[in-house]
Amino acid sequence: MRSGAVRKRMGRKVGVAVGLSTLNHRLSTQQMNLLHRHIFASVFLTCAASVALFGFVLMIGNAMKDLLGPMLAGQLEVDTFVRLVGLLVPFVIYYALPMGMLTGILLVLGRMSSDREITAMRASGLSVAWLSAPILFLALLGVVAALFINFHFMPVARMAYKREFAEAVRQNPLSFIVERTFIRDFPGVVLYVGEKDGNELKDFWLWELDDQKRVRRFARADTGRLDYDEAGNKLVLTLEQAQAEARDDKDPENFRMVHGSAAWERATFDLPLSQLTGERSMKRKLKDLTFPQLMAEWARFQTPAPDLAKDEQDKQLMRVQITIHEKFATAFSVLSFALVAIPLGIKVSRKETSANLGLGLLLALGYYFATVMAGLLDNSPAWRPDLLIWLPNIAFQGMGLWLFYKVDRA
Repeated sequence: MRSGAVRKRMGRKVGVAVGLSTLNHRLSTQQMNLLHRHIFASVFLTCAASVALFGFVLMIGNAMKDLLGPMLAGQLEVDTFVRLVGLLVPFVIYYALPMGMLTGILLVLGRMSSDREITAMRASGLSVAWLSAPILFLALLGVVAALFINFHFMPVARMAYKREFAEAVRQNPLSFIVERTFIRDFPGVVLYVGEKDGNELKDFWLWELDDQKRVRRFARADTGRLDYDEAGNKLVLTLEQAQAEARDDKDPENFRMVHGSAAWERATFDLPLSQLTGERSMKRKLKDLTFPQLMAEWARFQTPAPDLAKDEQDKQLMRVQITIHEKFATAFSVLSFALVAIPLGIKVSRKETSANLGLGLLLALGYYFATVMAGLLDNSPAWRPDLLIWLPNIAFQGMGLWLFYKVDRA
């Protein structure tokens, strides 16, 4: 009887111990999952803010360069300006996503390391690899998102941007002429109009430039008229009482070599808009092609063309291959930047936002500089620049793994 009671009490104790062990394991697992969610959420929000910051800076730069002048000149309505800025988003995300991922990870891990959170986690037996798991998962999601952006959303948005801009310009072509402004929108010429009333011009000046931007011919008129030729997509400029002067083609800056001046009661000049609207705007660059379109170009240049020399065909094929590899490499740079940023953020231990932002920008500039240098070899297919595009990724990933090893042993 006594031995049976002892066995029963021991069985209860063993059951309680097993239950407590199971409960502790469940609590430990829940804590681990909570830490992973905490790291993932912190990095995700900070990376999103960093991408938004870099994207905003790039967007402002592009908008001021391409859109602000036409809008202030009245060539673009405000709603068209807003739509065009919105279409710039996928284009700037193409560059901002890798930089934002790098900077966001540096900011979060730098703060956690400075607040001793990383030290506390590692003192609890958690490895750097375990801490990095949610960040690497987020980086892989970033790679997938970047692939969709690079091969679909960015090309589609770029073509929509060019169509929208060209259409806005075509609807108001005379707005290119702004009074009391030196107009350099037309290739090879500089215009100046003292006054403009509708399509009537006063105090008109025209300078024709050579390839070195030197004045080759010069014309001036007190009055003139500007009309739009929709069929030819050009502005037709009619000058009244015009005076002109021609300079030496070889030495236009030598004023002693002026060939003479002429005067006309009426002179007509054509100012083609094709460089500003339709033809140039709608010309597709390789970077503006989607993945199926790039593969079609690749297949086209794979087939021998009788009207194209073999060397030129090889160069064209290499340019297509460089574009494809560059888009893939840019997407995978999100993972490469993450592999460098994780150990570097832990090791730097800086809470200052400016320091981490500067470090992230410096690393990103180094990566893009190396990528641009590889792309400059597009006319030398023998060097395989399409494969050299991957060298920055390989270098960053190798450096990241080495930094992981150093931090884990610290």
